[in-house]
Formats: sequence, C-alpha cells, structure tokens
Amino acid sequence: MRSDALTTSSVFEANRARGAVRFDVHARDGVTRRGVLHESGSLRVRFPSPEGEGLSGVFVNTAGGVAGGDSFDIEIAAGQGARLTLTTAAAEKVYRAPGAAAQLNIAFKVAAGAHLGWLPQETILFDRARVHRRFDIELDEAASLLLCEIVVFGRTAMGERMEQGEFIDRWRLRRGGKLVFAETVRLDGNIGAKLGRSAVAKGGAAIGTALIVPGDEPLIERIREASESFAGEVGISAWNGFAMARFCAQDAARLRADMMAVLARTGAALPRLWLN
Repeated sequence: MRSDALTTSSVFEANRARGAVRFDVHARDGVTRRGVLHESGSLRVRFPSPEGEGLSGVFVNTAGGVAGGDSFDIEIAAGQGARLTLTTAAAEKVYRAPGAAAQLNIAFKVAAGAHLGWLPQETILFDRARVHRRFDIELDEAASLLLCEIVVFGRTAMGERMEQGEFIDRWRLRRGGKLVFAETVRLDGNIGAKLGRSAVAKGGAAIGTALIVPGDEPLIERIREASESFAGEVGISAWNGFAMARFCAQDAARLRADMMAVLARTGAALPRLWLN
C-alpha cells in the first residue's frame, strides 16, 4: 500500500466516533431513580423529569450520525421493580461507509418486577451504509420488556433509496437464563433489488419489529382488532412467552403509524418525542 494511502487510512481511523453509555436504575419507595452513570465519547443520555413512578431517558449522539468505522456501546441494568423508558432525540442516520462497518452494541439486563421500554426513533440507512447491530437481552422470568425498532432504507421523504450496502442485525433474548429468541437479519450487496422481491419487502423501504414480553394470544387478538387501520403489512405472533409484531411499509411515516397503533393496543405509554 502506498504511503499516502496508509496516511489516509490512519487519519480516517483516528477520526472515527466512539461512544459508550452504561447505567443502572433502581426503585426506591415505588419511584425509579438513576444509579451510577458512565458516558464517554459522543454518546449521551439525558433524563427529563420523572413521569409518575417511572423514569424516562433520551439518547443523544453528538457526532450527528453514524459513519463507517464508528462504534457505540450501550449497557443498561434495571433493578427489581424499576420502570424505565428510553428513546432517542431524533432519528439516527447511518451514512455511507467506504471502509469498515459501524458497530452498534446494545445490552439490557432487567430484574424481577422491572420493566424496560426501548423505543428509539427511526434508524435511517443512507445508500452504501454499512452497519452491524447487536442486541443482548437478559430478562428475569418476572420482568417485562417492550423493544421497538424501525429501520428505513433511504430518506424516502427526500426521494432517496438505499441501493447498495450492508445491514446485519443480531438479536438474542434470554429469559430466566434460557435462550428463548435468537435471530440474525443480514441484508447486503444490492439491497434495493432484494427489498423489491415479494418475499422480502415487496418494494417497501421501511421495516420494523416490536418485541413484547410477556406476550400471549389474548394480546395478539387485541392487536389484530386494529388490523384494518394498518397502512402497511403487519404480522403478529406469540410463542415462548413473548409476542412479536413485524412491520413492512412503503415509507417511514406509514410504518410509524402502524407501530403506534400496535403499541396503543399493548397499553404502552409512548415517549413524548414520538408525539411531536
């Protein structure tokens, strides 16, 4: 490799964003409070005033987005009886990556009687973005979880679509120490063409997942009662003590509306930022 190429590579690596947030929450006298918080790099979390008995957190990426080679880590522990809802200040944008993929690692640990809601705003992948994301979740058998993710392939509102790139999404859920859900989604190469296939997204540019623990057939039936109002495709099922809703739509706005309709049927309180 030529020396100028080596210099360019080293400069690129030195300018990659790194960010980490680690904290725990605990319940005291029925009120959830934050414990020890660690922040580093460009990732921050802020806590508005407590809402009722729970606590809300908002993540902010001061880097202004995610680029190739960036790395972000989030670790959260919810103690017994705590209630925590998390979102992001804005949609996260993942930009074109000429080299290494961005790495997003998220880990949750939720104790007995605790509830964790993870409801970030959309993740938008620009053309030729490359990102690897990983969720590792450990739940006590008496804990509850609501995890919602929306991924948009291109800024559809701007008439843009993601054609090439790489998206690897790995989810692992353990409940009571037992692995109850494991999935890895991999889209790479000509993503635009793959999304156009009927068996993949039928031309849709937005996909989403809502993971609900605990979840059962009565919950599924309540969600299905809203099916006539869905603007996109929504599939719902329950097994292993949890429920899952899958979403696919032509754009982020329609998918977001479908997600909100489903969450309303679960009784979940949406973050205020979702309602602006």
